[in-house]
Amino acid sequence: MSALDEFRRVGEAAVREAGLYLRSNLDRRAEASYKGAVDLVTAFDTGSQEILVGRLSAAFPDHGFLAEEGLSRPGRSAYRWIIDPLDGTTNFAHTLPVFCVSAALEYQGRIVLGFIYDPMREELFRAEAGRGAVLNGDRIRVSGVGDLAKSLLVTGFPYDIRTSPVNNMDHWSRFIVRAQAIRRLGSAALDLAYVACGRFDGFWELKLNPWDVAAGVLIVGEAGGRVTDLEGRGFDILAPGILATNGLVHAAMLEILGMGTMAPEKGGSDEKT
Repeated sequence: MSALDEFRRVGEAAVREAGLYLRSNLDRRAEASYKGAVDLVTAFDTGSQEILVGRLSAAFPDHGFLAEEGLSRPGRSAYRWIIDPLDGTTNFAHTLPVFCVSAALEYQGRIVLGFIYDPMREELFRAEAGRGAVLNGDRIRVSGVGDLAKSLLVTGFPYDIRTSPVNNMDHWSRFIVRAQAIRRLGSAALDLAYVACGRFDGFWELKLNPWDVAAGVLIVGEAGGRVTDLEGRGFDILAPGILATNGLVHAAMLEILGMGTMAPEKGGSDEKT
């Protein structure tokens, strides 16, 4: 068994365990503490993270970690796990069953393995660099929709929507009259996974964090999609904005994004709201 095969085996088991932990606690009306006006965290975010980091660090003690709930730990090797233990915390706190676990493995700054697990639908999205993307083991591809007017798009809004003029409302107002429809799920990881399997044709968002997008960016790319920043440049996980599409509507979406206000800073995603 190769090293990547072992990373895949252990990583998949860890995200499944964390996801099942979340599913089993969904109806427990989680008490939440607030990091900001709308940015919250529950005990189940930290519980899921403890499962993920515990399993992965036990198997790979030399690996580093970057995770949403306050963990940034360098490793002794060139590998680092980037983890969102509960993407969609506000949904979860309100017992809305739209959330997931996301984990990606980075090697020398490049994402090589990604998982997004939705325990409510029992859907595991996975991609390996250069090997394609799968959903529950079956290959997935982005959609073939080439007309923005026939496209189903998805987005979200930043945590500072109440205080910052860079809040995505201008982009939303332009896209809503040009696309077939827009959805807002409250989980950037699921948004990206759904672009990868063709449920959405395009996704854009401002002010996301590395753990929101690390796995999903790889999955979209390996499913034949295109991912850039909001100005069409090559994307990295520290970019202040993201555009992920089937590739066919990418240019049209970039044109519309260019009409509005771009985000000058990163951080503050809405994926708990």
